[in-house]
Amino acid sequence: MLFINIKELCGILPAGKSRLQGAEMTEMQTIKNAWLKVQDGKIIDFGSMNSSTDDFHLTTKDTIDASGKFMLPAWCDSHTHLVFAAPREEEFVMKIQGKTYEEIAAAGGGILNSARKLANTSEDALYESAAKRLEEVMSLGTGAIEIKSGYGLSYEAELKMLRVIRRLKENYPLPVKATFLGAHAFPQEFKQNHGGYIDLLINQLLPTIADEGLADYIDAFCEQGYFSIAETERIIDAGAKYGLKAKIHANQFTSSGATEACIKKGALSVDHLEVTDDAVIKSLKGSETMPTLLPSCSLFINIPFADARGMINAGLGVALASDFNPGTTPTGNMNLAVALACIRMKMLPTEAINAATLNGAYAMDLAATHGSITVGKQANLILTKEIPSLAYLPYAFGSNLVENVFINGKKV
Repeated sequence: MLFINIKELCGILPAGKSRLQGAEMTEMQTIKNAWLKVQDGKIIDFGSMNSSTDDFHLTTKDTIDASGKFMLPAWCDSHTHLVFAAPREEEFVMKIQGKTYEEIAAAGGGILNSARKLANTSEDALYESAAKRLEEVMSLGTGAIEIKSGYGLSYEAELKMLRVIRRLKENYPLPVKATFLGAHAFPQEFKQNHGGYIDLLINQLLPTIADEGLADYIDAFCEQGYFSIAETERIIDAGAKYGLKAKIHANQFTSSGATEACIKKGALSVDHLEVTDDAVIKSLKGSETMPTLLPSCSLFINIPFADARGMINAGLGVALASDFNPGTTPTGNMNLAVALACIRMKMLPTEAINAATLNGAYAMDLAATHGSITVGKQANLILTKEIPSLAYLPYAFGSNLVENVFINGKKV
């Protein structure tokens, strides 16, 4: 396949560049009036139409004229809960009435609500609903995705979720990374027996998950009222014994040292960070851990937005993800996440796009193959509608400006 007359080809990076940090996030190499060639699902070459020679000898059906349109890497969404049994719009109404996230959880809502619904849903029904959501986010530009368990909270239901994620991996062409989040909340029967539930996760679930190859990562909701730092560290250590890197929910509502502890344990990412102070930023500097920010969650449940500007100014890189889930972020639209990062986190459009592409790929161990326009990488691409500039993409946040999405060079 050959794309010609691309108004601007964006997100060009050299091979071997795995993440962008600090001032690098503002930079974006582009080619105006460009062409790009795909073969066997990979980017094999690109350049300027002005300097082309005889490189365009393909049949008409293999050539796409992209006049007036921008091309960029597909979104790499490194934090989602896309597999769930049912929405929770009743809690949405409770929020409007003034109930807090913690109050809704105390009233039987929140994560435990989703767990009850999931326990009564068959694997096939769970797969069918998740497949529809995955197809929707792909059509909006997502070309790589991480999906967590965590609405099971029992031996059978957690495995059911992870098996659904495995089926999605097998049946869809984009990379799907699976994260075991059994430590999402304590089930009612273990409210007074935290050790018993953690033993279930570590001594019963983890061996089965490892035997079946059901997870790539391990996660825990390290937050007041959920999993303590000590409990989270125990879970991280247990996952590491089975080769599962940590991607941890941290600093969503409080700053308790969770991020610092996860960095010491070598976490691949720490996600949320709505409550961030100088100590958190200092601990991230020089680490291999990617701070992953979820602006759609802040919007929906009306909590502070993470300090992206402070992190970038301190020399850090950040990733953006959707947090798609039924309770706090019922959308997987990464275009909205990018726009919110600009509007509410004061990220420049180039910073937000870099955060949602290469840095998102880094947070899923995919930076070698995804997240930038680089020869040899998979041709997971967004082709916009005709727009005046790249900044117009987050500026016109209410419009769907994605015309086509290509996964491995094939139109979705």
